[in-house]
Amino acid sequence: MKTRENQVQTIDIQEVKQEVVDKMEQYKQEFIEFMVESDVLKFGEFTLKSGRKSPFFMNAGAYVTGSQLMRLGEYYAKAIHEKYGDDFDVLFGPAYKGIPISVVTAVAFSKLYGKEVRYCSDRKEEKDHGADKGSFLGSSLKDGDRVVMIEDVTTSGKSMEETVPKVRGAADVEIVGLMVSLNRMEVGQGGKVSALDEIKEKYGFEGKAIVTMAEVTEYLYNRERNGRVVIDDEIKAAIDKYYEEYGCK
Repeated sequence: MKTRENQVQTIDIQEVKQEVVDKMEQYKQEFIEFMVESDVLKFGEFTLKSGRKSPFFMNAGAYVTGSQLMRLGEYYAKAIHEKYGDDFDVLFGPAYKGIPISVVTAVAFSKLYGKEVRYCSDRKEEKDHGADKGSFLGSSLKDGDRVVMIEDVTTSGKSMEETVPKVRGAADVEIVGLMVSLNRMEVGQGGKVSALDEIKEKYGFEGKAIVTMAEVTEYLYNRERNGRVVIDDEIKAAIDKYYEEYGCK
């Protein structure tokens, strides 16, 4: 039987939780809902590229329809505008998933803010024929360009090891920052700080995310949507356990 003190404590926790959600920007709440309804953010047991076994997984390749891609670009554009403004020239999306993200975000930036930015992506294999031969798709990089890198998610920062040297080797550019969908909030390859913090330490530019995993968990935990709870007590316990091992201290 709950005592009055326990009841008051429970109410206080619920009020605090709701206050956190209320302070979350509207587009972030909508984006979390969007990831779930698009079947992009899944919960269960998954083996990541890094070898870690995770209770959640984000697959941007599941955005497949025109309306989904349009909305995705708008969320990225809003987050980039909020974090970095519009003083940049190029959106660079690493192959493969970064290619459509950079394209739809360039379209959305033009639509929402009237700013024309170019898109550029790298090829996994260099093209040796035609008018567009070379290592890149879309716009070429030029000396003086200010570039925003754009990806779906960064778990260990490994993709930046491959991409940043390509971008900086193509022209004398300034990388303004990196934007990802989800900050997984786990340690990078060094095992001490987050992958996004490692990127800043190693390459000198910031990494930002539309939402963090903490925001996702806070928003979805025990919240019913479409007749089911996405993050119930069991999933929440698995997430907590995962962060005990891989979370940033």
